[in-house]
Amino acid sequence: MADVLIEQNVRAGESGLLVDVFRPAVTDGPSPALLFLPGGSWRTKNRADMKDRYGIKMAERGVVCIAGEYRVMSEAPWPAPIHDVKTIIRWIRSSADRFGVDPGRISAGGSSAGGHLALLAAGTPDSADLEPPCFENVSSAVVAAIGIYPVCDMVVTAEKNDLSELFPGGVTEEALLAASPISHVHPEYPPTLLVHGTGDVRVDYRRTVRMYDALEAAGVPVDLQLYSGQDHVFDREDMYSGPIADAMALFIQRYAPAAAIRSGAAADSLRRQIRSRIPGG
Repeated sequence: MADVLIEQNVRAGESGLLVDVFRPAVTDGPSPALLFLPGGSWRTKNRADMKDRYGIKMAERGVVCIAGEYRVMSEAPWPAPIHDVKTIIRWIRSSADRFGVDPGRISAGGSSAGGHLALLAAGTPDSADLEPPCFENVSSAVVAAIGIYPVCDMVVTAEKNDLSELFPGGVTEEALLAASPISHVHPEYPPTLLVHGTGDVRVDYRRTVRMYDALEAAGVPVDLQLYSGQDHVFDREDMYSGPIADAMALFIQRYAPAAAIRSGAAADSLRRQIRSRIPGG
């Protein structure tokens, strides 16, 4: 804990969004960063839970962890949540020097609904349809993505959950497909780590397996870790969050190489340079 610097309730520029920043007190240079988003079925957001679960743990492992937030359905309809996530990614990149972050080594991760948003952001860098108005000249691309019991298919989710408040214009198949990370899998999707419990009664782990299969078929570097019999939010216990933090740090070390590009560069250039530095990529 003494080796971790903590800044809470940091304003992400003029966006109105707040984040908590956890970073290593001692580094050899700019560090990789992970934006981590909490879940809550797009109805609640509680980044405070991320402090002990992943914020401090990731900083202890050499990664600047930013616990982020996004507007939930009672505050603003879709696509406000993904706009907020991309705003924070852009803000992190534009504030890289302030927090000792390498702007070319920013990853996005999250759990449940937060995992959905992280995976969607990863698959839609600098997308005209999903980009926010904030930090317009800064890329929203990330070098790696992490989903912990993530929602990968919104069509299936809508069959079990009332999403009418999230999509007030109509819970249509077109809207749900456009908001589903699995719809945006392509060969240039960033390397991805997926974690899920096979006893999850809220989000079926088999949908995460389908995401894994889709990414693998597209030739994307992807790891899948399944925890037998574990239900949703099983990682709130340290016996699970510790190993998952280890896995995230190792994954970032493998797939977020240093000095990819600087802020404002095009997303395709970012991905090309990243891939060129991945063995076998």
